[in-house]
Amino acid sequence: MNIPKDPVMLMSYINTQLRDNYSSLSELTKSMGLDEKEIIEKMSSIGMKYDEKLNKFLAG
Repeated sequence: MNIPKDPVMLMSYINTQLRDNYSSLSELTKSMGLDEKEIIEKMSSIGMKYDEKLNKFLAG
């Protein structure tokens, strides 16, 4: 799967996918063949944390 490399663009892409297509980050990463830990680390590098209740990355 070809996803954005830039962390800010990636956050936007992931949050859109979570909102429109997936009920959790785990479901998204499994479905798309992505490494969940790597996504979380990239988002952390720009101060974002995954909120399970809201199912999106937020400034944390």
